[in-house]
Amino acid sequence: MKDRTRGGTRWRRFAVVMVPGVAASAAVGVAVAQGALAASFSVSGQQFKVQAGKMVGEDFVQYGALDQNSKGAHPVAVVGVNHATINNLCQSVVVPIPLIGQDVTMKLTAGDKEAVDAKQLYIDAEALKADAQFEDIDIGVSVDDTLKGKGAGKGPGPHAGDKYVPGSFAQQAKRVTFTDAKQRAWATTAGTFTLKGLKMKVAFGKDECFKDSELD
Repeated sequence: MKDRTRGGTRWRRFAVVMVPGVAASAAVGVAVAQGALAASFSVSGQQFKVQAGKMVGEDFVQYGALDQNSKGAHPVAVVGVNHATINNLCQSVVVPIPLIGQDVTMKLTAGDKEAVDAKQLYIDAEALKADAQFEDIDIGVSVDDTLKGKGAGKGPGPHAGDKYVPGSFAQQAKRVTFTDAKQRAWATTAGTFTLKGLKMKVAFGKDECFKDSELD
């Protein structure tokens, strides 16, 4: 399959193009329930939030997959890029501590002066909101035939032993730019992740990158 140049495509909310991805995730869930497909990736029992002022990704791919933990399976839309630069990155996770009846938040920030650099970056997102621009985009590609992302020409393969429904929905683009991106995710993986000016803060209470209502 050869890429077809169609110019830039822009949506106010990335959720518009996520609808087919959610359908693909649902198909994965059905296959797992029927015992036909193994869940792809084991994750912790907690989600986390990621916010970026701007992210530019080269060789973008997206498809439905399934993450699992002790509480069950979680359909996700896997967003993958071969190379990304990220400005004003924030990541936060809230950990409830029943013993003391309080929450503890771990918050990481980086890229406020020099962009974060990531290679072979994959994010298992449950929800995402952003201004998005795609270059040379193909929507509705078979996941088996994606040419972008890790292992170009061999399918996406972001995780060791990753499983997906053969022939299911995927999309790809030469380049993607997310502005004011907010997402709730189960996992992030990268070949290399270089963070200049990394800062970490651990404190009682909720001090997240953004509120849940901002994803509505």
